[in-house]
Amino acid sequence: MPVAFSFRKVLAGAGLALAAAACTSNSSSSEKAASGESAATNTNYLKAGTWRGVLSTQGQEIPFLFEVESGNNNQPVAVYLRNGAEKLKLDEIKAAGDSTTIRLGAFDAALVVRADGSDKLKGTWVKYDTKDPYRVPFTATQGEQKLFPVSNAKPQSFDGTWAVTFKEDDGKTYPAVGIFKQNGTDVTGTFLTTTGDYRYLAGQVDGNTLKVSTFDGSHGFLFTANRNSDINTIIKGDFYSGKSGHETWTGRLDANAKLPDVNTLTGMKPGQKKLDFKFPNIYEGGVISPSDPKYKGKVVVVQILGSWCPNCMDETNFLAPWYEKNKSRGVEIIGLGYERSSDQKKASERLVKMRERMHVGYDIAVAGVSNKDSASKSLPQLAQVLAFPTTIFLDKKGEVRKIHTGFSGPGTGKYYDAEIAEFNRTIDELLKE
Repeated sequence: MPVAFSFRKVLAGAGLALAAAACTSNSSSSEKAASGESAATNTNYLKAGTWRGVLSTQGQEIPFLFEVESGNNNQPVAVYLRNGAEKLKLDEIKAAGDSTTIRLGAFDAALVVRADGSDKLKGTWVKYDTKDPYRVPFTATQGEQKLFPVSNAKPQSFDGTWAVTFKEDDGKTYPAVGIFKQNGTDVTGTFLTTTGDYRYLAGQVDGNTLKVSTFDGSHGFLFTANRNSDINTIIKGDFYSGKSGHETWTGRLDANAKLPDVNTLTGMKPGQKKLDFKFPNIYEGGVISPSDPKYKGKVVVVQILGSWCPNCMDETNFLAPWYEKNKSRGVEIIGLGYERSSDQKKASERLVKMRERMHVGYDIAVAGVSNKDSASKSLPQLAQVLAFPTTIFLDKKGEVRKIHTGFSGPGTGKYYDAEIAEFNRTIDELLKE
């Protein structure tokens, strides 16, 4: 995950019918509908069609589009979050009293909504797994609309590849590559960082101002930027994440912009060649270790992930079907889950839900809590863990041959294609040995 606010900010912010955040809940009575309490049936105000939702936070509006699908008696049966070319299906919808709770995929989060007059909704985006209460006001209006309003001003071009530097509020900086495709006033794109990407972004250009956003259930992101007189520079860029995350960013047009090699960002400690761990299976009983007979003589991929992490879910969406097609070749995958709850039972529940929702056939263990220091301590043979996900390749002798930091998901286009090609190349080479 690029995790500027879920990893860099101690995981405060963190696909796909997507994924998950761990499990502690302080739900109000209206929010408890998500757990199945006294479900009502009158949710006709959640009408079929397209809606424009808005998260109001930090003095900003983070808009997103969603579609409602209705079934018998015009009751909603599914909600689809739309982020550019992506549609994320949400099918856990329950009502109690005057509120409807829409669970956000496998994330431990929800939209709790109620009617606000004709063709309007109001409510809250709730994240149940955070240490402190996490609620963001939400409104929505029915009807096909643009994410951001535009005037008659001639749109400047933001199309292309940009060398970007993000600056956190504490002054720390990190590199990124921005990729945008513009059609008139409409823009899609994303940012790549060394720890992953910011997934599918979409929005508009109004004159010299760019605004793009995304909402995947776990993150609400807004990026704004202005062009100045220098056509190769974006200035006054801001990045807002959820309730409190904020960074600034600058960029210059650079078709050759690239990031440091993600295969060199971390490695093994001197003298170490193998991983040595024993973590409890997500199902009761038993532990998982790379020294288990199941993995002997096979190429093994170790996936460091969290069910709260959208980039991890992008990788899992690739790995799950890939494993089913390739396991007969002598390849295994071990998922190491680092969850927001330190309670093993709760962490297991989140990972089980993720596994079942995403049809994951490979083994998953509960490895620790969701921060880089915890992950590094739990795998002491590694020099460090910099990102969720991190992918470790073991050869047939169980030795670590490659450590890949982050994951460039499908929202990155050609970078995703290159990511998958590199993964397959690495596996093919190890199998030939």
